[in-house]
Amino acid sequence: MNKPVLLITPPFTQLNTPYPATAYLKGFFNTKGIESVQADLGVEVTITLFSKAGLEKLFNTIDQKIKAGLITEISENSARIISLKDRYIHTINEVILFLQGKSNTLAHLISARNFLPEASRFEQIDDLKWAFGSMGKIDMAKHIATMYLEDLSDLIKENIDPHFGFSRYAESLGRSANSFDELYNALQKPFTYLDEILLDIFDKRIKDVQPKLVCLSVPFPGNLYTSLRCAQWLKKHFPVIKVAMGGGFANTELRSLSDPRVFEFYDFITLDDGEAPLEILIDHIDGKKEVHELKRCFILLNGVVTYINNTSCSDYKQGQVGTPDYDGLLLDKYISAIEVINPMHSLWSDGRWNKLTMAHGCYWGKCTFCDISLDYIKTYEPIAASLIVDRMQELVDKTGENGFHFVDEAAPPSLMKAVAIEIIKRNLVVSWWANVRFEKSFTRDLCLLLKASGCIAVSGGLEVASDRLLELINKGITVAQVAKVSKHFSDAGIMVHAYLMYGFPTQTVQETIDSLEMVRQFFETGVLQSAFWHLFTMTAHSPVGLDPEKYKVKKVNDAIGTFANNDIEHTDVTGANHELFGYGLKKALLNYMHGVCFEMPLQKWFEFKIPKTSIAPDYILNALQAPEYATSSAHKVIWLGVDPKHAIVQKSKKGSKWEELQISFQTNTSTIHISLEPAKGSWLLNLLPQISVLKGNGMTLAAIKENYINAGLESFELFWDNKPISGLYKVGLLTV
Repeated sequence: MNKPVLLITPPFTQLNTPYPATAYLKGFFNTKGIESVQADLGVEVTITLFSKAGLEKLFNTIDQKIKAGLITEISENSARIISLKDRYIHTINEVILFLQGKSNTLAHLISARNFLPEASRFEQIDDLKWAFGSMGKIDMAKHIATMYLEDLSDLIKENIDPHFGFSRYAESLGRSANSFDELYNALQKPFTYLDEILLDIFDKRIKDVQPKLVCLSVPFPGNLYTSLRCAQWLKKHFPVIKVAMGGGFANTELRSLSDPRVFEFYDFITLDDGEAPLEILIDHIDGKKEVHELKRCFILLNGVVTYINNTSCSDYKQGQVGTPDYDGLLLDKYISAIEVINPMHSLWSDGRWNKLTMAHGCYWGKCTFCDISLDYIKTYEPIAASLIVDRMQELVDKTGENGFHFVDEAAPPSLMKAVAIEIIKRNLVVSWWANVRFEKSFTRDLCLLLKASGCIAVSGGLEVASDRLLELINKGITVAQVAKVSKHFSDAGIMVHAYLMYGFPTQTVQETIDSLEMVRQFFETGVLQSAFWHLFTMTAHSPVGLDPEKYKVKKVNDAIGTFANNDIEHTDVTGANHELFGYGLKKALLNYMHGVCFEMPLQKWFEFKIPKTSIAPDYILNALQAPEYATSSAHKVIWLGVDPKHAIVQKSKKGSKWEELQISFQTNTSTIHISLEPAKGSWLLNLLPQISVLKGNGMTLAAIKENYINAGLESFELFWDNKPISGLYKVGLLTV
């Protein structure tokens, strides 16, 4: 019997939508006729734990531990939750149904704040009507329900399992674990309460599938411990089944792995793209390939950790890997939680998004804080727009979901344009968002095209809002450019989220304060709707990590660990004490995102003395008023609108009579009328069907000019670049 491959995402990644790794691999296996089954144990553990039966068992377990003297101190918060246990048990099923989108009417009860029990998490809640004024009652109720679950999470951490977390379970054990000792010791201890729930589900899955190979995807440190527990259990109970680990954690952290104890749990650890390595690994397990033919794979040979990479075997092109397949995942069981009051985080965690990529790797690949030396970033390979939209259509048909998150490091603008046109041509109704670089090529018209295709949001790196530091980062952008591009997106109705960074090497206190002032002006002018501050982390595979002296920082320890090696502790002797600024930066940002406190001096956000900003108060406003970037004659002109109506109208003034061609353009929300000379108006009416995206790919601006001149008309630039033609972008005449 040809046994299947079991693809597992261990707890916990995210609860609103499947992490895409297993779906990508299953889609690839489909193209090769390899039978596979997938499961997201994170969502399965969550819905088991947070159910009426699950909470009854949880509270009984805590009660038994108290009676047995295993819990000797109960915090005031835990005591409150335990005293209200019947309220939690009575409401938990309804809360989960609501967060699964199956009982939206419950939002009214939840948001009234007298239906759910509340513990310490609710002490941190701000004025919800203020916070969710623009987000609505359902979002407010989701936030309240999330805090309710977080209260229960605190109860579990305080009394059952100190490592518990919805998306970062036991993360401290896996993050920068240069030594395997702490993890190994934890794995020798008896199963935790969560372990038992996990392994009970895992046991049923193994017995049902009876796989020959279990592949554990570990994207983050927070998945590592549970993946090891699954592998450990499998080795004990089903030693004949082979176990492989791959994913983002292995790709970044385990490239110098040398501790043989890791292979008490896993048989194989693969790096980077998994398609070709796993195909060869399956052939090896089936006896069709020798050990030396493995690709990008760690194994234990004669007691020594050995890396084998058969370079004669090529990776698959992105057009060959198939469409992600979500079959077997419990798509109706995922929950939409809103933990942080942040528009982009709400979008990220609210609803189920099909994950796709437009290109492998990053087309820029130069940022000095990024792991650009690794394959998943440095090897850039775009996918044809038609194939991307084929995959979108296939996923809509299979999952019933028409929301897409493109998870590229940075989606290429030219490919985004091609995808948008392809979506519009097919009349495909989708919502989508992507990560981008704030390129000059995101013009007003391109952003309008993206919006027309269903683009609802973009996220991109403003990083340290300082031109000196952006140059040091090799970001290839300026603060003024980001402002201009953000305005184009915002004016088109596309939400903009900025990744912000503080603590980059040599960043001074002055630059930190100036960066905050830039961010303040971004929000005050309305071109940014969402943002988040991150403290710089030096990683082993980034240009800064590979050559710290060049960036005037020093590694605290040069020793290479035997287990995980990525985050590098460092000192920045020329820069500020960056950790001091985190709280003030985040507090200011929260207020700016809600449109308040713009007039407050920056000093008010900090409890220590800071310098005054050196940035002019109208810096961003002036950047927004700068002339637009010039349009090339090679740009395409396209028509997205509906056929206009027209009529000849007789006009007269002071004894003179003439004719005008009046043209009426209809949009979903308005009507726009223009008047032209009959010859020029007729030429325009004849042009529009020729450049309609429903019929072709448009015409270059140069070709349109030639067409205009050949029609015997004069002064093309005077006609095309001025009113009324220049205003027709509002009805779908775009130059992209």
